[in-house]
Amino acid sequence: MALFKKRTVGKPGEWYYCLEHQKVEEGPECPAKDRFGPYASREEAAHAMETARERNLEWEGDPRWHDKSSGTPGSPDDED
Repeated sequence: MALFKKRTVGKPGEWYYCLEHQKVEEGPECPAKDRFGPYASREEAAHAMETARERNLEWEGDPRWHDKSSGTPGSPDDED
């Protein structure tokens, strides 16, 4: 067991959304793997899941994020 627990210290005015506790927090209280942020305001952090959903939809429609099945040598679809 560790003698000293490393605590993540947040800055006032930085807002995060904790994925584990599903709540907004000022300054990071939870580990980075469990949060989105930082956000500039409490309101922005409160809408973190909605923002992520919107961005995912944008990225799904963006051709730059998808491999092209052109059959070019070296592409994953090329099984010659």
